[in-house]
Amino acid sequence: MVTAEQLEPLLHALWIEREGTSLRDEDRKKCVEVAALLNELSRINRSHPLVDVAAGKAYVGLLAAELLGFEDVTVIERDPRRIADVEQAAKRLRRVKKLTLREADVGDVSAWPTERATVVGLHACGPASDAIIDVACAREVRWLLLVPCCYSAKLAQWNAAHALADRLGVPEVAAVRSRFIEAMVDAERTLRLEARGFQTEVVPFVAPTVTPHNRLFRARRTANPTSMQRAGDALARLLSPHPTATSMTT
Repeated sequence: MVTAEQLEPLLHALWIEREGTSLRDEDRKKCVEVAALLNELSRINRSHPLVDVAAGKAYVGLLAAELLGFEDVTVIERDPRRIADVEQAAKRLRRVKKLTLREADVGDVSAWPTERATVVGLHACGPASDAIIDVACAREVRWLLLVPCCYSAKLAQWNAAHALADRLGVPEVAAVRSRFIEAMVDAERTLRLEARGFQTEVVPFVAPTVTPHNRLFRARRTANPTSMQRAGDALARLLSPHPTATSMTT
């Protein structure tokens, strides 16, 4: 089992490196999150390629290679400065056998490996999570471990979720309505994955004191036709322009 305490010196050595410096509280929290995802990955077949999407500095991808033995890692990140950070950190690793760096948007299908892979995305911001889901479905990846964040009007589901909240009489109390909207967004994402053949769980992967964005989509491709049909029907009801309270719970 990988622990946050085990990761702290590695994170400092690989990405900070300066003498006399120490990890910030946010860095320690990042170690908790990365440790949780590495433990998820440790239960998955490591002979398949691993893709770290919307990767930032690719903490998950590089440490999965170093600690878990993933041999073929692709990093997709659109910020060239972060790609440069990943390249420098990778030079300090001992176990990476094949590392591919792609400076690209996560929605660029051509940036993804053609071979079916395991995909991980930690804190994919706003619409990036939906782009990852869409490409993961198109590529028929084996596993998707996705932690979304930043629920806002930039999301495609946003207006429809608010319209449904209005029709159902969900109050304008921020703490109540925001939870409803996030639930609707995540319901659409779950059903979209399941309709495309992924058995999907949505679980807290760390405590909310570490991050409020602590929901992990754990999706494994099974391509079960019965489950796909059921999810597709539910998704159609969810996306209906005039859903009723009854149809939402059928």
